[in-house]
Amino acid sequence: MSVKRRDLVRYLEENSFYLLREGGNHSIYTNETKTIPVKRHKIFDRITANEICKQAGLLPKF
Repeated sequence: MSVKRRDLVRYLEENSFYLLREGGNHSIYTNETKTIPVKRHKIFDRITANEICKQAGLLPKF
């Protein structure tokens, strides 16, 4: 199963994360206490998407 990047970003934004800056290969999201790099792929596998959620301190959704 795969997860679209926009779904992952939407989940982060629903949980008070916002875009801090864009890099060449990553977008950096933060909520003032944690900073999470998100690669600029269109599709992630489910395991990678859930790892990003765990790094953000959120429950895995995917």
